[in-house]
Amino acid sequence: MSAAVRSLSSRLARFAAYECTADLSHLSTHERTAITKLVKAGKLFDQIYLRQAWSGNEALQKKLQQQGSKEQVLLFDMYKGPWAIEDDNVPFIDGVPQRPEGGNFYPEDMTKDEFESWLQTLDGPQQAQAKSFYTVIRRKDDGSLHTIPFSQEYKDLLTSASEYMRAAAEDLKKVEKSADQKGTSIDEFLSSRAAAFESNDYVPSELDWLRLGKFNKLEVTAGPYEVYTDAMLGYKSAYEFYVHVRDEHSSQLLEKFSDLQFVEDRLPIPENYRNKELVAAPIVVVNQLYSGGDVAVPMTAAYNLPNDEEAIRQGGSKLVLIKNVQEGKFEHVLTPIAQQVLAKEQLKYLTSEAFTTHILLHEVCHSNGPHHTLDGHTVRSKLQEFHSAIEEAKADIAGLFAAHLLVNHGTIDNVKSEEFWVTFLASAFRSIRFGIQEAHGLGQACQLNYLIEKGGFVCDPSSKLFSVNFDKIESAVSDLTRDILILQGDGDKQAVADFVKRYGQIEKDTKAALDRIEDAGIPVDIRPIYPIEKEL
Repeated sequence: MSAAVRSLSSRLARFAAYECTADLSHLSTHERTAITKLVKAGKLFDQIYLRQAWSGNEALQKKLQQQGSKEQVLLFDMYKGPWAIEDDNVPFIDGVPQRPEGGNFYPEDMTKDEFESWLQTLDGPQQAQAKSFYTVIRRKDDGSLHTIPFSQEYKDLLTSASEYMRAAAEDLKKVEKSADQKGTSIDEFLSSRAAAFESNDYVPSELDWLRLGKFNKLEVTAGPYEVYTDAMLGYKSAYEFYVHVRDEHSSQLLEKFSDLQFVEDRLPIPENYRNKELVAAPIVVVNQLYSGGDVAVPMTAAYNLPNDEEAIRQGGSKLVLIKNVQEGKFEHVLTPIAQQVLAKEQLKYLTSEAFTTHILLHEVCHSNGPHHTLDGHTVRSKLQEFHSAIEEAKADIAGLFAAHLLVNHGTIDNVKSEEFWVTFLASAFRSIRFGIQEAHGLGQACQLNYLIEKGGFVCDPSSKLFSVNFDKIESAVSDLTRDILILQGDGDKQAVADFVKRYGQIEKDTKAALDRIEDAGIPVDIRPIYPIEKEL
């Protein structure tokens, strides 16, 4: 079915409704009250992100709420705008323009060349502000460009969000604490993060977030993080918000994967490409209660934050695995996809443990490899619009490389390498369905085609089903890991562009498999229902 003519009901059916909830019986009254206030803050993050994504979003949202159908309103909220991400950003609302490549971070008439030319007129600190995660670019009355900090651009919404977060912090201060608790308390983080929204200085509160103690029962992530919305340059970060309840038992089981150095030392790359500044990443397993802001479908199943290179340099990163979301994706999406695309004799290797453990390793491996080019620039600044896709591909394939490494080392003892490889193959089709204009989908398409070219993955010419060639997949994964890490370390944007042009396509057999998945009516992903909202 053509994306442009897909009905609203068929579009909704592509996302299986899934309740995100958890056992909250162990929470105190103060913690439950704080959650309610945090959800109110999260709803303001929705409004900030709508403003960041397109200048017309807020007006369109108001119009739909007054005049639109229930399905239009639900889709707009699900996609955080009027474009269907997994259908190459086709609009599902009449009369809207093409999705702006730079979001609403830049003037709508600004070109990349104009930005680059303007950048050359600035001194070092001014250039840093122009390329900062935390500024927008606007025009003065004379048409020239200038920077505005997020704290000023979104002051009306950030002020209210800060008030809710401080109110939640006051509730959480009343939670009983023992004298030997180590790390930052959740109320301290909420207070410092609220201050960051006003000062535009995010590093101190990022460090507080990284140091949240294990004694906290809640995990809150709030701030400007991902740069996917800035598809023009990849400089500007979008606000997102998560309220989770920690799963302490699962977190303890997964801490053994936090040794980044073991993987780094064995990556198949020359010594000068290795990351010399690795900090062991804490791992937190959570169940999601609410999300807002830059959280459009497909739902995030895990994240590795922060992305700010200075915060990473000072405090490393933290991995958050969202257990209930992962369970929903495996049950409602990946399992039925595998039945359409995998050779029948390899279906036995599809396991939820391989799926969730690779998601963990994907997030771990965002920290591995070069974050700066050999000549000292950030990889992000050199690769610009290609950075997100190549970084997602890096995390994916390095995570798969690490999986086999850790199985052989005995660190992973509940998943076999064959299960990782086959589950990864099935999951490639899940990611590509989001569209290759999206970073994860484009990165996955590049990996799939590369591994097919190397003989690690094979499509049977008669059945059109895919399988793993267990004799070739290990070397193919190693080769791709090496090639992507070197592309990042070199920072050669043209070389990356050539790589993406060669491999970032949907080939004939892949297209046929995607059509089978579509014809079978398998959901693209899950969409959240948050029972906690009923308490507002």
